[in-house]
Amino acid sequence: MNDSQQAFDFDFNDEGLRGRTVIVAGGTGGLGSAVAALLARDGAAIVLGYRRDRARAERLKGYLSRYGRAVELVEGDICDGATREALVEAAARTGAEVYGLVCLVGSPARVRFDEADPADLDASMQVNYFGPILLARDFAECLRREKTSGSIVLFSTMQAVDLFSSSVNYAAPKAALIHAARILAKQWGGPDGIRVNVVAPGVNRAGMALASIRSGKYDPFLDRGVVARFGRAEDVAKVVRLLVEPDNYVTGQVITVDGGLTLRKDLK
Repeated sequence: MNDSQQAFDFDFNDEGLRGRTVIVAGGTGGLGSAVAALLARDGAAIVLGYRRDRARAERLKGYLSRYGRAVELVEGDICDGATREALVEAAARTGAEVYGLVCLVGSPARVRFDEADPADLDASMQVNYFGPILLARDFAECLRREKTSGSIVLFSTMQAVDLFSSSVNYAAPKAALIHAARILAKQWGGPDGIRVNVVAPGVNRAGMALASIRSGKYDPFLDRGVVARFGRAEDVAKVVRLLVEPDNYVTGQVITVDGGLTLRKDLK
């Protein structure tokens, strides 16, 4: 068959996650729940990692049951090695191939930098950098043991890709996370077949930004035409789905989902 005859023989890999398991750490929050729902709808078994709100995790598990996929719940802080081990073990229990990790864990670190002490800075570094990187390492080790390829998506923030005043405590660890993710994409690519990418959300009506939106803090972005609207959890989930998709050709990249806010330096 020549090229012209093959031209329209596309493979869009419908429900490409069927038979695969994805760990969604921080998966019960505003962004995480949308990610988990979209991946489950596309066929993935889901391991939901959450820190402490069991009731919310159970409600989300009930919601995801409509898709007929296995759902495991794991409680705990990913800075704790036992929690990371539990997440990987839960993925193995689903009976599906361990394939993906999406880590949405983070803290806004709202203590002002000029008032922060070393303990404040260390706490932000632990949750925004060390925890996600160590979980990525443990997950990659699992994939290598099983001799399978996979996808890792880590979460940063638009504040790590552009300069926002008063964001040192939060943005600096998240910027370090981006740099580490790109190194790991290079280190784990090739024969290992492990892709690593980063999503950097902007102002969304979900997750940590929701309280600030409700307070009116970001209204000037709308009033001055910096963005057409605030982001939705679905906007972020669809980007994650792209990056997690099997046979995806993207690795070592950062996708900023902010409606163009970081491009409009003249209006910020």
